[in-house]
Amino acid sequence: QITTLKMLQSLPLIPSRTTSMHAKKILMLLLSSRITTVTSSDQCNGGAPMESVVNFLGASIEYDLADRICCNNHVFAEPSGYLEQPEIMFFDRLDPTVETVFYDSVCGIPLFIAPRGRTFDDFAAESIYHGWPSFRPEEIVSENVKIYNGGRMESKCGTHLGHNLPDGGVDRYCIDLVCMAGMAMSSDELVSNDSVILASDFDASSYTSSAEQWSGKNPSWTRRVIISSCLGVLLFLVAVYFLYSTLRSKRANTNSKSLLVEDNSTAKQAGGQIDLEKTGGIS
Repeated sequence: QITTLKMLQSLPLIPSRTTSMHAKKILMLLLSSRITTVTSSDQCNGGAPMESVVNFLGASIEYDLADRICCNNHVFAEPSGYLEQPEIMFFDRLDPTVETVFYDSVCGIPLFIAPRGRTFDDFAAESIYHGWPSFRPEEIVSENVKIYNGGRMESKCGTHLGHNLPDGGVDRYCIDLVCMAGMAMSSDELVSNDSVILASDFDASSYTSSAEQWSGKNPSWTRRVIISSCLGVLLFLVAVYFLYSTLRSKRANTNSKSLLVEDNSTAKQAGGQIDLEKTGGIS
């Protein structure tokens, strides 16, 4: 979206076409307002990542990265492959024989249980392939996570988590490691939703997610809206261009006809004057 906005800003405006200039500005405002809406809302309910994220599972996580991605952003993600960096090595730190519960980096509510419904190797392989921890519907604590129409995901305490990027006809939650690196907390200070399951009330062994296999909430919905808007504006600009060209052509034809009439009139007057001279009509 941001790249599209920058491209629009760099496009040359067509001289003397104020309507098309207005249309371009409208499109830029639509896209920029969408970006502003996405990134300016209060995240993490005024909180910040807990200090313990820097030593999650014994890894060395950058606190500033966690703060920026989880609490000051709705668009960008941690670097692809961050989970495999030498100081992280996420899957080397997990016990492959048990399910692990992952908690929100800000408020400590449970977010995911994995692997569930698949093997540890499948969980690791999919995550490493895509570059971020990847979870499936059976593994999400559905009461504690929100998925928006455009696929963006956040916890019920306002922490940005990542995006839903379906794969194989099933939702796949592509999550920032730095935002699911919290410790279990029982406090509801940063939780503003009564339906949230706190860590103290969560029993992973008996829990069953209510998430749909296919929610229909993913970035393709956003792309369709943006593409439709762009196509609409493009068609409008083309129509304006042809209208402008037609009017300009008509004006040029009118001017040419006027000049031709004037030339003919002048020629007739000159011819009449010559005839008068020949017949002695002028002394």
